[in-house]
Amino acid sequence: MTQRRRILTSAWTSLVLAFALGLATTTHAATFPTKPIRIVVGFPAGGPLDLHARLLADKLQSVLGQPVLIDYKSGAGGTVGAQEVMKSPPDGHTLMLANTGVMVINPALYTKLPYGTLCDFVPVARTAMQPLALLVNPKLPVTTLPQFIAYAKARPGQINYGSAGNGGISHLVPEMFKNATGLFMVHIPYRGSAPAFTDLMAGQVQFMAESIPQAANYHRQGKVRALAVTSRERSVALPEVPTVIESGLPGFEVVGFYGFLAPAGTPKDVVQQLSEAFKTMLAQPEVRSRMTDQGADPAFLGADDFAKFLGTELARWSDVVKKSGAKLD
Repeated sequence: MTQRRRILTSAWTSLVLAFALGLATTTHAATFPTKPIRIVVGFPAGGPLDLHARLLADKLQSVLGQPVLIDYKSGAGGTVGAQEVMKSPPDGHTLMLANTGVMVINPALYTKLPYGTLCDFVPVARTAMQPLALLVNPKLPVTTLPQFIAYAKARPGQINYGSAGNGGISHLVPEMFKNATGLFMVHIPYRGSAPAFTDLMAGQVQFMAESIPQAANYHRQGKVRALAVTSRERSVALPEVPTVIESGLPGFEVVGFYGFLAPAGTPKDVVQQLSEAFKTMLAQPEVRSRMTDQGADPAFLGADDFAKFLGTELARWSDVVKKSGAKLD
């Protein structure tokens, strides 16, 4: 073979390889999805995360052209569901819908957590932010947050606050509130928010921080009293309730969030296609309205920005958990 033929053959081979590689990188997006999408939720059906999953699953199906199934894998604060997704094929057909606890609190809370948020998963999209409401038993002689702070300061150790369990956001937000105000309140952990709410309404605990949907519902019924919300802006669901910042605590902003993650190794073009699908859904007025009704604020972040956001939140909540002293094995 002449040198000229060798050069031409080599050039042709390189061109074919380049074409093949380029085809491989675009094939994922061109063919995805090829089967139903499974959304794993690490908590029982019926909670705020489930409502969010059902709303978006319905719309995701129409955008991607494949059925979308919700699979509940509850246990260990969302860890069971996270492990299920972590071990699934990284092809984009299995996603995890997770909350603040699963993504950024658990890594600081559990001494032997079987997953790492940014090493075992690929961020796909943040879909919502969800503020909390600071609640009291309606029989307390207070109607504003400053009044409650004064009331509690006059009774150190006599005010109990309930939470859905050790280390969750409903435990850590009151701890942040205690640090910001110098209050001494006693933590009473429950197994879920329902029994905690029952005791708040009965007066067994006097204070609680809880997500807006449940808080707004009980507040409207007069069963609890919402004193403030933890977002920077007032909640549409509780427009008459001021923010903590308005109530005299500058910089006190704590908002939970929801987002979708895929197993590590999921092709970047598939992640991008999924991210764009969520962006399309969250731009729909109907979806935004229903999310607001559920107490969640539409707050889309694409894959890269969501990854940066998670990095910041992991550091923030690690500090909060450390100060609270909460640890789980």
